[in-house]
Amino acid sequence: MPQNPGKIPRRPYKDGVNLSIIGFGGIVVVGMEQPRADWIVADSFERGVNYYDVAPSYGKGEAERKLGPALKPFRKRSFLACKTQERGAEGAGKELENSLKTLKTDYLDLYQLHAMRKMEDVDRVMGPGGAMETFVRAKKEGKVKYLGFSAHSTEAALALMDRFDFDSILFPVNYVCYAQGNFGPQVVAKAKEKGVARLALKSLAYTPWAKGEERTFPKCWYEPVGQITLARKALRFTLTEGVTAAIPPGDPIVYRMALDLASNLDPMGEEERSELLASSAELKPIFTT
Repeated sequence: MPQNPGKIPRRPYKDGVNLSIIGFGGIVVVGMEQPRADWIVADSFERGVNYYDVAPSYGKGEAERKLGPALKPFRKRSFLACKTQERGAEGAGKELENSLKTLKTDYLDLYQLHAMRKMEDVDRVMGPGGAMETFVRAKKEGKVKYLGFSAHSTEAALALMDRFDFDSILFPVNYVCYAQGNFGPQVVAKAKEKGVARLALKSLAYTPWAKGEERTFPKCWYEPVGQITLARKALRFTLTEGVTAAIPPGDPIVYRMALDLASNLDPMGEEERSELLASSAELKPIFTT
């Protein structure tokens, strides 16, 4: 049976919904046999994780196929977020229906535009026949409760928040990117100003893998923070930025480390924050503005 060493704290999202400060990224179950996927999802839920995030592109659909059955016993007591990279209304509609079927649910708590990078993406989803037509209709029909987007571009994120009243944004909030790429603070500030809930990606990103370097965490396209003391600081930094929840990398070891740290993540003071940002001076950020 899953062990329960301590419940994961929760923070407000919207409308009285509270999310665990550590979310479960669907990539975690990619490559696992179903019994193991069932176990890690059950263990996470017993520890207090109620926020689960997945996308059709993760493992070419494997993440959805594994997470759906694993989460089914806890579905009504969990917050399930999914995404689409389709930019048109018709494609987004088809992908939404497929995700609902694969995830074995009749609704999603949060549906998100996935990996918004270019202004062309923004114009397409917001224009006639764009994906947002499907998003708005799906919310009216009760197939999704909240609408959001994930982005890896400051320009795209700011533009999207100007063009639609999204419920939340899923965006990299990372100390190295803040300090060395000037990437993130503008988006977080805008989201706070507009009352958009903040969900964080890449809190435990360290730096890109060096060319030819052995990828000791093969599910991560960047080198994650693997040292516990630094990982605690990195998570505290992200959560101190007014973030509701952070989704760790999809590597099971790094994810479990984040869970183990979650009960001891007190807010980061200005002096310690400045020291952490300064410590990244020799690191290359995974994103820049």
